[in-house]
Amino acid sequence: MDYQQTLDYMLAKLPMFHRVGAAAYRADMGNTLELCEITDYPHRHFQSVHIAGTNGKGSVSHLLSSILQSSGKKVGLYTSPHLRDFRERIRINGKIIPQDYVVRFIERYQNDFDRIQPSFFEMNVALAFSYFADEKVDIAIIETGMGGRLDSTNVISPLVSVITNIGLDHTQFLGDTLEKIAGEKAGIIKPQTPVIIGQTHVNTLPVFRAKAAEMLSPIYFADENFEVHNITYTIKDYPTLSLDIWHKGKPYLENLSSPLAGSYQPHNILTAIQTALILEESGWPTESENIRSGIENVIENTGFTGRWQMLQRYPLTICDIGHNVDGIKEVVRQIGITHHKKLHFVFGVVSDKDISGMLNLLPKEATYYFCNANLPRAMNAELLANKAREIGLKGDAWPSVIEAKKAALKAADNDDLVFIGGSAFVVAEAL
Repeated sequence: MDYQQTLDYMLAKLPMFHRVGAAAYRADMGNTLELCEITDYPHRHFQSVHIAGTNGKGSVSHLLSSILQSSGKKVGLYTSPHLRDFRERIRINGKIIPQDYVVRFIERYQNDFDRIQPSFFEMNVALAFSYFADEKVDIAIIETGMGGRLDSTNVISPLVSVITNIGLDHTQFLGDTLEKIAGEKAGIIKPQTPVIIGQTHVNTLPVFRAKAAEMLSPIYFADENFEVHNITYTIKDYPTLSLDIWHKGKPYLENLSSPLAGSYQPHNILTAIQTALILEESGWPTESENIRSGIENVIENTGFTGRWQMLQRYPLTICDIGHNVDGIKEVVRQIGITHHKKLHFVFGVVSDKDISGMLNLLPKEATYYFCNANLPRAMNAELLANKAREIGLKGDAWPSVIEAKKAALKAADNDDLVFIGGSAFVVAEAL
């Protein structure tokens, strides 16, 4: 097979959760364990960090990868979803996995895939682990797909486990309370292995403490050990967040400049720094200047996209993949501190989210361009527009993301703001 035939096979044969939803979700580790056996347990041949959480795990994964790259390490990075090319999920020092490796991997195990019928995600985990082992990475940053306890990535024995935060998302699979979801995420905590919690919450704190105690694992809360001061947000050539980081009451990194400029990013930056310092205690030395360099060059080092990303300056056009209630809260907060005259909002969602909760957070004064991405899970744009109008949002439905984006850009003046989001798939098509 050539690469296109390989890709067609993967997309046709293997159900992808991000396209079809529940039909691709597996509430057990059976397929993953079988894939580990046929690929000869590649995850045993490299060190790793495991990262879970409702929001922020992609940002923390990329930040930590960039910090370790700046420290001279060969770093594997496994994340999801992808925005344009599925190979974005699997990188080494920012470079995506080569097409020829994908082809060889699928050809080698095609008969096994036909027999096992793994999901797209399960196959990708096996592919990533094999690639990292073959390329002899020093360390790999592994992001969970959903949950933690039953996630396909949860076969690794990491140096550190990280849980960024907990919110109400994927409740049909993970539970309908913060405590239940935290219990699923806590499933990545391994025996006698440090665990880092990015954001402390009164409801989830007892869950994490209990699981860590059960596993005899030391637990660290990034937002208790670090503080952020003097935050400023600017847009010149691109959005930038400037901030001072304090550690245990003393200045640690001053005048830090982050190209990840969302108002939610300080949480992720603190989590990444805390993780780097715990890795240092495990024999992975990281100077503070490597941490600074890794954060300030995260986009260049890792190819990270889709988080408060500027697409053009006039009119200012921003996209962000915030795709649940907590993510939309942060997006709306960021819009509020971004100078603009009028807001043009290109908005689409997938149908299994808390759509009413998201719509009720959106600013009433904006003009909306409702759309749906080209995938089965996407909510129909006309239906979305009708739901939005019921709560006082004004706008029309458009037949595609691209047409909605064009209409917003045409209507906007140079001092307006065009925002594109609601779903990672809307952002993917806009890009």
